[in-house]
Amino acid sequence: MKIAVLASNPDIYSNQRLMEAGKERGHEMHFIAIKNCYMDITARKPEIHYRGSEILKKFDAVIPRIRPSMTFYAMAVLRQFEMQGAYLLNGPISIGRAQDKLRTMQLLCSKNIDIPRTGFANSPLDTKDVIETVGGAPVVIKLLEGTQGKGVVLAETAKAAESVINAFKSLRANILVQEYIKESAGVDLRCFVIGDKVVAAMERHAAKGEFRANIHLGGTGHKVKITPAERKIAVAAAKVVGLKVCGVDMIRSNSGPKVLEVNSSPGLEGVEAATNKNIAGLMIEHVEK
Repeated sequence: MKIAVLASNPDIYSNQRLMEAGKERGHEMHFIAIKNCYMDITARKPEIHYRGSEILKKFDAVIPRIRPSMTFYAMAVLRQFEMQGAYLLNGPISIGRAQDKLRTMQLLCSKNIDIPRTGFANSPLDTKDVIETVGGAPVVIKLLEGTQGKGVVLAETAKAAESVINAFKSLRANILVQEYIKESAGVDLRCFVIGDKVVAAMERHAAKGEFRANIHLGGTGHKVKITPAERKIAVAAAKVVGLKVCGVDMIRSNSGPKVLEVNSSPGLEGVEAATNKNIAGLMIEHVEK
């Protein structure tokens, strides 16, 4: 098959692994930089042009790896590939849902998938009420546009929470306010879902002095055995958002597992190292099926 990896940086580990895995399985692999694409949107012959006047066509499948800052444009490019008949490993609608943290939380709740108690408001006048709504300080404050743990703040006191929330609001930033699950203690789970299965899972531990367990922030990943309930929740979360491949992040609380995020372009480096599994190969295999 002729397969495109649609992303921003060819040197990132995950993108390199997908290119390697596809070639190992005998496929013609192409790295397509999102920013270098431009489109001819017509009814009979929709085309995608590539910088240098090349016309991209006849791709059997596209594997999107979309960073949040490129979501809007990347979704347009993906729709164009879809119009040409290419199979998309994750579609633009599902990616758009996953990139919108608030929409994801609402979708999960609509299907009774548990999340940390979450508040959202527009006006600084409602700051105190929002903090009280999620159970009071300490609270976790998240930028809706944040990724890889960036834009996530733990406010230990109500006064600190008000200061952070109002500072973000003064910059016209959209934020979520969530209850802090103390018993998680800087540990979360990353479940890697492909199709209707959790193919790998790792427990991520935050670096010393840090409450965020993201690998990009110095966290470490370790292979973990998840429970049947956690497995079921991860698969259900992926289906609710509509993703065929994703990373579902959750924490273990005294009242059961709670989903933190559904990531449409989960990194492969940490989970492959922790579990010693060929995740890139499994993604290519799913495309084949």
